[in-house]
Amino acid sequence: MTKTHEQALLDKLRNLPPERLAEVEDFVDFLAHRQAEERGLTQAAGQLATAAFTRVWDNPADAAYDRL
Repeated sequence: MTKTHEQALLDKLRNLPPERLAEVEDFVDFLAHRQAEERGLTQAAGQLATAAFTRVWDNPADAAYDRL
């Protein structure tokens, strides 16, 4: 985020009434939580894929590629 965007967002927040600020805070918390969940799901999928493809990747026919 650039300083200009950050400043524009802060200006908008300063003009909101307190009850709306609470809603914004809840929404930001929701987005952060969702991002963390998505990151965890991506890592889990990568681990599952690695385990599933190990048999395909680690075989004598492909050993020549391991030496590249």
